[in-house]
Amino acid sequence: MSHRRNLPFAARTAFLALACALTIAGCKDSSKTEQSADNVPKDETADEFIERVNREYKEMYPEFTASQWLSSTYINDDTKLLAAKGNERFLTQLNRWLEQAKRFEGQKMSPQTARAINLLKLNTAMPPPKDPAKLTELTAIATDLEGQYGAGTWCRDTNDPKSCRQLGDLEDVLRNNRDYNQQLEAWQGWHTIAKPMRGEYQRFVELVNEGAHDMGYADAGEMWRSGYDMSPTEFAAETDRLWGQVKPLYEQLHCYARTKLETQYPGKGSVSGGLLPAHLMGNMWQQDWSNLWGFLEPYPDAGDLDITATLKKQYEAGLNDLLIKENETIPAGREADIVHQAEFAQARRMNERAQDFYVSLGMPKLPASYWEKSQLIKPRDRDVVCHASAWDMDMSGDVRIKMCIKANEEDFTTIYHELGHIYYDLAYNKQPPLFQNGANDGFHEAIGDTIVLAMTPQYLHTIDLVGEQQQSQEALINSQMRMALAKVSFLPFGLMIDRWRWGVFDGTIKPNEYNKAWWRLKAQYQGVAPVTPRGEEFFDAGAKYHVPGNTPYTRYFLSHILQFQFYKALCNAAGYNGPLYNCSFYGNKVAGQKFWAMLSKGASQPWQATMQELTGSGKFDAAPMLEYFSPLQEWLKKENEGQTCGWTMPADNSQTAAKSDKAKPAPKKG
Repeated sequence: MSHRRNLPFAARTAFLALACALTIAGCKDSSKTEQSADNVPKDETADEFIERVNREYKEMYPEFTASQWLSSTYINDDTKLLAAKGNERFLTQLNRWLEQAKRFEGQKMSPQTARAINLLKLNTAMPPPKDPAKLTELTAIATDLEGQYGAGTWCRDTNDPKSCRQLGDLEDVLRNNRDYNQQLEAWQGWHTIAKPMRGEYQRFVELVNEGAHDMGYADAGEMWRSGYDMSPTEFAAETDRLWGQVKPLYEQLHCYARTKLETQYPGKGSVSGGLLPAHLMGNMWQQDWSNLWGFLEPYPDAGDLDITATLKKQYEAGLNDLLIKENETIPAGREADIVHQAEFAQARRMNERAQDFYVSLGMPKLPASYWEKSQLIKPRDRDVVCHASAWDMDMSGDVRIKMCIKANEEDFTTIYHELGHIYYDLAYNKQPPLFQNGANDGFHEAIGDTIVLAMTPQYLHTIDLVGEQQQSQEALINSQMRMALAKVSFLPFGLMIDRWRWGVFDGTIKPNEYNKAWWRLKAQYQGVAPVTPRGEEFFDAGAKYHVPGNTPYTRYFLSHILQFQFYKALCNAAGYNGPLYNCSFYGNKVAGQKFWAMLSKGASQPWQATMQELTGSGKFDAAPMLEYFSPLQEWLKKENEGQTCGWTMPADNSQTAAKSDKAKPAPKKG
């Protein structure tokens, strides 16, 4: 999956990430209450303060989201300016807002008001410096970085425009082409687009750190870690504990994949020390290995799970129907129009199928505006940010997604994921605006993926995406492997991005070692490495959207833990009693009602309370994930017998690796 998929979900988080900043000067009370110099009532209570914030927040929200939507779907200098100025205006008011909130420190207030005031501070991903000039600089840099990513293009020959390709085209090479050198070229090509970002990103870090310091935090990383109803230190330790639970499963999957890669690419399937070659994993960032199914499938004759093949057939059938309807020779240039129509029709069908799952649980159909205003495929006439994201434009039902959908399994499951954000938005739209967010950011990412877990082979057969499934141990392992290539492969990647940024923010990773530290952490957590040198002339972190887009990433790791906890709870609610991995609650209104009740709470209470209400436990726990994959883990252990699983760090990084991961012997060649 495109992990995922999220410009924050999307303008919502962007706006909440700006801490719901509003124009205080324009918030005059209609009464005769005495006003302060900046038009704030002097006798205003904390409850009245938050009530006013909520009212003005909702009024101003659509204007802000519109500027962000335009800058992502029409990338040019004008929309970048609008987005930057929108950010600047809100962030300027954020500083004023937080200053006013200090009036209420130590005062008695309702628990809900206290939580709302706290969220003003903790929901920001881009803390603004107080200096107006620096704030202007920050917003301009942030907009430019995202624009550079969205317009990123690699040209094999700079003098030949036909040789130029954007991310989607290069991802297709990694997805479909098993030629070693062509994959390497595509991977290297995309990573060149981030090189110009490096200097701007360094300055961005300086500015957000100053903003975080102004708000009382040591650095921006500490601020990010403070948003989980626990201390930053406790949160970091909690993620380490969870990684310790799931790491043995990942290591077994890594070992299996390496053996298969060495068979597929004799002499080139691993890098020294047993690391996996970065460009061979079927995904630009090695976060999802689903595209390697062709040679990682354990039992090719035990049931067909090739969703991509079926989706492509659907697309081709639709295209053929359009060609037949033309009923004449197609005019020159008209071919591209027809292909575009067929792509849009297939993207809509995929969305309708995903909507059907949510509706089967008793949730409402998507509003008409969703179908009218969403960006479902890449426009032919302009640059856009193709990274999948979900948007709540007005807190009143104008919800949409932004994707560049293609007929493949990755995008199909991504749609189910993005609709999880959309249905969360719709469920909590009745909450006060400051509580219209996830219980924590991991919750928001886990909703749609909980649905993906319920897309069992039997469900896929029911909707005619795969054939009738065999009831055998081999078919079970195939099904588990299919899910593990998306879910388990992602786990270390979900940690390492923010481990890198936390180090960048706190200064333990110096600007002259950005790339070295990036690949050190990639090796340490994921066990992957580039096959060619990646010196400091590169900025490979910037080739992943969430870095230039400034989207915190640990949420995705948490979501991969939470979704299995949610899934098990919903299976229990549906009255399911069999093995967890066979459960699909599709069509079960009881499970749907319980899910909707949780979604409706939004951020109105600590996430632990919301978790308790759904699952019966107020803690993160990877046990349901391990229960789900227990058949695969046992199979992998037997399959990997004779192999020395694990990997060693590159020599110059060995001391760093030893801090948290014991180096392991190099694997035997298979």
